[in-house]
Amino acid sequence: MSGTIIMLSMNISDRARTHTQSSESRLLFVDNLRMLLITLVVLHHIALVYGAASPFYYSEPPINDLLAYKALLVFVLFNQAFFMGFFFLLSGYFVPRSYDHKGSVPYLKGRLLRLGIPLLVFIFVLGPISSLGIYQMPASLTGITTPLTWQQYPQLIEVGPLWFVEMLLIFDFGYTLWRIISRNRKLRPLGNPKPPGYLAIGIFILALAAVSYLLRMVVPMGKNLPVLRYQVFQFPTLAYFPQYLSFFILGIIAYRRDWFRTIPDSWGYVGFGMALVVAVLLFPLALSSNMFSLKLTPASGNFVGNGKWQSAVYALWDSIFSVGMCLGLITLFRRFLNKQRKLSRSMSQNSFAVFILHIPIIVFSAILMRGINLANLPKFFLAAVIIVPLCFAVAWLARKIPGVSKIV
Repeated sequence: MSGTIIMLSMNISDRARTHTQSSESRLLFVDNLRMLLITLVVLHHIALVYGAASPFYYSEPPINDLLAYKALLVFVLFNQAFFMGFFFLLSGYFVPRSYDHKGSVPYLKGRLLRLGIPLLVFIFVLGPISSLGIYQMPASLTGITTPLTWQQYPQLIEVGPLWFVEMLLIFDFGYTLWRIISRNRKLRPLGNPKPPGYLAIGIFILALAAVSYLLRMVVPMGKNLPVLRYQVFQFPTLAYFPQYLSFFILGIIAYRRDWFRTIPDSWGYVGFGMALVVAVLLFPLALSSNMFSLKLTPASGNFVGNGKWQSAVYALWDSIFSVGMCLGLITLFRRFLNKQRKLSRSMSQNSFAVFILHIPIIVFSAILMRGINLANLPKFFLAAVIIVPLCFAVAWLARKIPGVSKIV
């Protein structure tokens, strides 16, 4: 009898050890997901160059080209609905493990090093360099008639797309504060972790849509809070803050409960199905009153906020779409792309550097390509084929500089 008890105890211990080791092993499919999202970020900003749906460092507006304008606008809106929230979900997933291994002070020092230094480099160097592209555009578009001088440098200082890094730092500090206040209490691990049910997911989606709709009454899409006047504190997609914060928290919970490994593959089909249905039904409905206007932008139209019914539909659409895409892509990559070869491993390692460096690469590549006589839509595809590999190549070279790879 005692031998049976000992064997049973050893089996339980082995299973617990296996689960712990499994939780700690590297998730290659998550690295590949980040690589996909980084690529989407680059394509998103190339679309702003040739679609001019939102202010950018350099753009070639598709004058009287409704097809190019609408196609690139839809691409931008679909990206915006989920990809930055997905970044926060993946970022939150790795926060608890890092904090548990390091403790509060070393953890914050590491985050300030890895996030703070690139943030400062972009604000004071890469951002102003990228802003030179504005002066390469016709004055009829920019309204700028004075030549560029050093006196204008303070006006070129801004956080740009590194708002993500800035907000992530804020979230990291918030997590650290919570751990300190709660005396480093962790979420209680489950012996047999189970993913949430469909009811819980449905409640989360409805709550996210409701909070997003209410926030957009005060801060419509494309706008910022009046108190955030300085360019280094500008968050251009603050209307998505509920998604960003909730997805970051979900990432933390997902790590503790091992959801990335345990959600069934069937949820991926459900997720993609949800995303497809609302893309076909709710997205056109939300944009129905503005769909054929060249003046429609992510910062205009009834769908952006201000209490309009289209804004409620849009908030429901992007809440369902974002959750569906996350479920679908996690299960898809886990099943088919949980491995890396030499090229994909290199691209994964250089992804964060691409995020830091891609804006000036896009700007100056587009300036060099402006003499190519193509319509905006085919030019977007040509630029994508050239610029995306170029970004990864430049990032690879930059990380060869001594000390850079330790940061990015």
